[in-house]
Amino acid sequence: MTAHPRLLEPLQIRDITVRNRMVMGAMHTRLETLDRPVERLVEFYRARAKGEIGLILTGGFAPHPDGRMDPESGVLDSPEAIVEGGHREITRAVHDEGATIVLQILHAGRYAKVPGCVGPTDERARINRFVPRTLATDEVWDVVDQFVTTARLAREAGYDGVEIMGSEGYLLNEFIAERTNTRTDEWGGDRDGRFKLPLEIVRAVRAAVGPDFLVVYRISSIDLVSGGLTADDVAELARRVEQTGADIINTGIGWHESTVPTIAASVPRAAWAFATRLVKDAVSVPVIASNRINMPDVAEDLLVDGVADLVSMARPLLADPEFAKKVREERTDEICTCIGCNQACLDAIFTDRAATCMVNPKAGRELDFLLPMPTIRRRVAVVGAGPAGLAYSVNAAERGHLVTLFDGSDQIGGQLNMARQVPGKNEFNEALRYFRTRLAGLGVEMRLGTVAGVAELAGFDTVAVATGVTPRIPAIDGIDHPKVMTYIDVLTGAKTPGDSVAIIGAGGIGFDVAEFLLGDEKESVDPHAFAEAWMVDQSLARPGGLLAEARRESGPASHAITLMQRKPERLGRNLGKSTGWILKSRLVHAGMSEVAGATYLRIDDEGLHYSVDGDAHVLDVDTVIVCAGQVSERTLYDELVAAGVEPVLIGGAHTAGELDAVAAIGQATRAAYELT
Repeated sequence: MTAHPRLLEPLQIRDITVRNRMVMGAMHTRLETLDRPVERLVEFYRARAKGEIGLILTGGFAPHPDGRMDPESGVLDSPEAIVEGGHREITRAVHDEGATIVLQILHAGRYAKVPGCVGPTDERARINRFVPRTLATDEVWDVVDQFVTTARLAREAGYDGVEIMGSEGYLLNEFIAERTNTRTDEWGGDRDGRFKLPLEIVRAVRAAVGPDFLVVYRISSIDLVSGGLTADDVAELARRVEQTGADIINTGIGWHESTVPTIAASVPRAAWAFATRLVKDAVSVPVIASNRINMPDVAEDLLVDGVADLVSMARPLLADPEFAKKVREERTDEICTCIGCNQACLDAIFTDRAATCMVNPKAGRELDFLLPMPTIRRRVAVVGAGPAGLAYSVNAAERGHLVTLFDGSDQIGGQLNMARQVPGKNEFNEALRYFRTRLAGLGVEMRLGTVAGVAELAGFDTVAVATGVTPRIPAIDGIDHPKVMTYIDVLTGAKTPGDSVAIIGAGGIGFDVAEFLLGDEKESVDPHAFAEAWMVDQSLARPGGLLAEARRESGPASHAITLMQRKPERLGRNLGKSTGWILKSRLVHAGMSEVAGATYLRIDDEGLHYSVDGDAHVLDVDTVIVCAGQVSERTLYDELVAAGVEPVLIGGAHTAGELDAVAAIGQATRAAYELT
């Protein structure tokens, strides 16, 4: 008896059999901006289909150029676009591997980052600098025709269906909600008018594509913005969408301009099940659950509990394209779990780069790793079991080399062991579980608690040095005062800060230390604690599902914290685009103070002396925590070079700066593939 019978159960919809209940959700990847884009997209989707996912939903394709997400986004509006986009190659690759594939039709509306974007009104979205042009009444009918054209082209290209994107604040969502639809023509006004556009699109697409082609509708099950839908609105729209011809209803969570996080690691797993259940209870067609579902047990429970019929996992399929195969083979401990960090996927997209994955740098770059196995099996020593050392060890061993991993600590992980202590970063535990399992399965020899020197490394064909970083200690008078600690002292529990704290350095580490001291560890694991903190109405009685459009004030803080930086600019500018605002919001509501443009004068019994614009101040604090950057630890590397060895230098030992696991794991993975 399998441990996940519902996940593995096939689903028959019309004439199509989806081989299991696991769905790869739609993702905007920007792979089309890289070299050889069609080949990259083919290999990207092929890998997930080969990994036995049941249903693939592609990234969104606009039905018209004015609906593109950005200038480089795909548009499917002509037969030529089928050829240029490589759609037939994509569908053929996916079908050859036994999966079902559906093309998402997405009109970004006022979110489109292109001149000439359109919307139900000319009100600009706060997350877009472009002002939309109001669609005239006749032009809205043109939008219906545009969706129909794209659906027909999708069928011609070999897709099994289309998903009509009606959530996340895009065009259809904008017409549905009173927040953005103040029209008085046939496309606005009462609920019938506001619902008209998505229903006309579903009706027209259903008529155009025939009975043996899937029509999926993605509904916003909770808007998380003021002026959004109520529970009654969502249920009624779901019923009408079903009646109009949809075969499946997928659930989206929140508008992109919402001030409530929806998919970051700070959101508990399956936190939105209550909103999905609302849709499921309203309709008889299959419903897909989505958002922060990254483990098979969580997905199975949603199906068993009747919350949904299928489970969408987008970023988890970046992290591990073989997720579904490992579930079938009952190798779930070997799943490389999405940790919800967003650093290499969403943060990349929001800064005009192509997406990949922190824990799987091959994601979106599959073409670069289609290399023959090495002809020589090398004896490889890796020194340092932090992110870079772990990635190098796993990839080198997968390529057939004999790997021995050294670390002076008695556990793997390096600085990941500190990161996982921070509230909202508990998913790093899954990354360490994956590496432990994979290293054991590959037969990597582990020499933990061993400080490797030149003598211990003699006889290896290749030595990779991943010795990481040490904290940079700034030259401040009194930096050796007893009240001074480093971030390592604090996050490892070696020292305990006092009640009043100054943090020197407002990079990612400084913010993490502040969160470690002020954060609520329950918030990222308990859906009810999360909902209470972010003022989410789990009854869905209020429009948009919000009790208030701001995070609640925290109770008395455990520490009085002042976060400081030298640069005279806003603190946190370099935090992740998709997660930094979450962290800053939590800390501000917890009462953290900020100082920018500080010149540190001295530290003494009175506290931290500093000046801003020439004005002197003193912070009467118990503790000063130094988070002022890192220095590469290259002692072993230099000793090896002096001994005539040419080691491979990776991770923080190669480049110090802000702790950057994305760069460390990516560099280490590519370096392992260079071993021939």
